[in-house]
Amino acid sequence: MTEQFPQTALWNDSIDPVELRESLGWGAVGATCNPVIALAAIRADLPRWQRRLRELAEELPTATESQLGWRVVEELTVEGARLLEPVFAAQGGRNGRVSVQTDPRLFRDPEALVRQAVHFSGLAPNVIVKIPATPAGIVAIEEATARGVSINATVSFTVAQAVAVAEAVERGIARRGGDDSELGSVATIMGGRLDDWLRTCASRTSTLLPPGYLDWAGVATLKRAHEIFQARGYRTRVLAAAFRNHLPLTELVGGDLVISPPTAWQRAVNAADLPLESRIDVPVAPEVVETLTRLVPEFSRAYEPDGLAVAEFGDFGATRHTLRQFLAADADLDALVRDLLVPAP
Repeated sequence: MTEQFPQTALWNDSIDPVELRESLGWGAVGATCNPVIALAAIRADLPRWQRRLRELAEELPTATESQLGWRVVEELTVEGARLLEPVFAAQGGRNGRVSVQTDPRLFRDPEALVRQAVHFSGLAPNVIVKIPATPAGIVAIEEATARGVSINATVSFTVAQAVAVAEAVERGIARRGGDDSELGSVATIMGGRLDDWLRTCASRTSTLLPPGYLDWAGVATLKRAHEIFQARGYRTRVLAAAFRNHLPLTELVGGDLVISPPTAWQRAVNAADLPLESRIDVPVAPEVVETLTRLVPEFSRAYEPDGLAVAEFGDFGATRHTLRQFLAADADLDALVRDLLVPAP
């Protein structure tokens, strides 16, 4: 894919250094992360990070368990940034970036999000900072962009959120005098998580849909967002995340966007040797869109550009579900550090 469709960027949905190196061998040019992924990366090499946490605890005797855990996340980020430095230099900052996500506990506080985003942006020149597409997050995205932070909007599932992110980035760039040379912002749509939420909605109302239709909801939303971004000339790219099947790859190749599957999905796709052709401009079957619109009202809220007001972003079901998962991962990281600082008797 990376050779046949160079305008479609492959990023790896993990900053685990072993997985990132593997993905780079397949042509990946970036990496994404979130609290769940960061915790998984730490657990995948637990003896190493336990040693490092003990060292940090000695160096920082007054640091809280949360502060120590986030120091490890920062070190993981810097390690990933080094691996991607050659791509960053070769592509002038458009790719070659590693994502680090702001603390999910800050999702209601734009000033705190901006402070952390600016701090994270200083970890390495090729860091891109994930800020949630909540009402407070949209405010923070504009301000952080104005301060020169490259943005990866996350906790985002809808066309309305992606458009609000792109508009916020444009306002931030305008405040910088129109200079976007240091930036490479993306607006994530977590298509698979949208599919998951719509399945939940259909189950709650005992709605029966034709087999496979719900697999297309996230893809349809991503295609529509990409179409709007291209028509309006946004300097932000759409990023497809949260794979549940191969459709975000086979249906989006050819687009000027980012596709970010986990390493395991990349292995599976490579083993399957799927035939790839540019399908970004091929619409999802009208009967699928019509059926989803008619039977699952939450799909319309995701698919229509005006389906959600900014004030509603935090209350969308997929947003609440994902924030709870990210907050739980934060708590699990705290617990991991706590078990080192205060071992059970």
